[in-house]
Amino acid sequence: MKSRWNDETAARYVEAALAAGQSEALGLRIYTSRIIGGDPDLVLHGGGNTSVKVTSDGGEALMHIKGSGWDLDTIEAPGLPAVRLVPLLETRDGPRLSDPDMVWLLRASLIDADAPNPSVEALLHAFLPFAFVDHTHATAILALADQPDMRETVRRIYGDRLAYVTYVMPGFDLSIVADRIYREHPGCEGLWLENHGLFTFADDARASYELMIEFVTMAEDELARANVALTGPQQSDGEEDPALRARLEKALAREGSPFAKGVFLDYRSTPAIREHTAKENVEAIGLRGTVTPDHVIRIKPWPMIVAPDASAEAIGTALDAYAERYRAYFARNATRTSERKHMLDVYPRVVLVRGKGMYALGANARAAKIGGDLCEQATRAINAAEVYGRFTPIDEADLFEMEYWSLEQAKLKVVVQ
Repeated sequence: MKSRWNDETAARYVEAALAAGQSEALGLRIYTSRIIGGDPDLVLHGGGNTSVKVTSDGGEALMHIKGSGWDLDTIEAPGLPAVRLVPLLETRDGPRLSDPDMVWLLRASLIDADAPNPSVEALLHAFLPFAFVDHTHATAILALADQPDMRETVRRIYGDRLAYVTYVMPGFDLSIVADRIYREHPGCEGLWLENHGLFTFADDARASYELMIEFVTMAEDELARANVALTGPQQSDGEEDPALRARLEKALAREGSPFAKGVFLDYRSTPAIREHTAKENVEAIGLRGTVTPDHVIRIKPWPMIVAPDASAEAIGTALDAYAERYRAYFARNATRTSERKHMLDVYPRVVLVRGKGMYALGANARAAKIGGDLCEQATRAINAAEVYGRFTPIDEADLFEMEYWSLEQAKLKVVVQ
């Protein structure tokens, strides 16, 4: 992976920020956020988050943190709302915060009350004692992070430069655990989050960004060492069967479906997708879960699978089987918590066509495209993970907790608009 840093471009962002009455640091934060977001092998569609700590003209410690609803590749100053840092730091040694209490604290700490909600990982950004903090879901990192028992491998690759964080639900709990692990490894330059992604940090914008590039490149090198070819983002080049599309559209329009009033289908057929969908065990792999936890809110826990020549009857049978499996999944997991859960719809968001391609489904074109982009990346990561070892994402219980997490559902409402 190559650094996209350019001194002249960085200077233009600083000049624009100063002309708008903003800080140099915020200008650099916008710039490096955009070059991170501009690489689909680092983040996609609202994924990842960035922050910068500054001091106000009045001497108050503040942190600009990515706000919900913003994509890093197009982010502007309003997408990095400022929060007061002290109230956030006080939670480090306080009682555990519930999700509503954490959201209330973050909103109460905003300088602008009308700003978007700060990232659910804002506390972790706050706790890390560096001006710039970057977080991504890089494809190469996911191919390795979704492997079992990777602690020693990560240590072999990165030595003491990365501290290893076992999977913890994002939000308050992850912030506390990751902060503790950082403090146990004070010389580290980043955090490896099992089944999740990567954090890097530094007091300089370029240094934090280029640590991210370096560490992702080291993951790419590890895959290459194991003779795993991780191709870059691929354009769809396979032909779609219009008759199959028509049968899917008709089947998905059944009464009670979230697509009863219409469905948008984004078809992709890349070399990586065809490799994945041709696997004999593609259904078993799909049932293991998503490559990174927050994908579940956009593409459901697993795909539906059909044959290239699936009849209308076969598609209907597959939809019924998917619904039955989803209801059983909900029943198994909803009783594990005292919080009452209301089951979401029982329809897939991804349909794999064996050996051919895949459809991402959405209520509008934007939602379908987001699903398609996520699936394009996910298949490359899964293919690499399966060759390297075994694709092993978070387990079903954790996946359910993520899918039904109120903070993620709130994010989904913003994404699909």
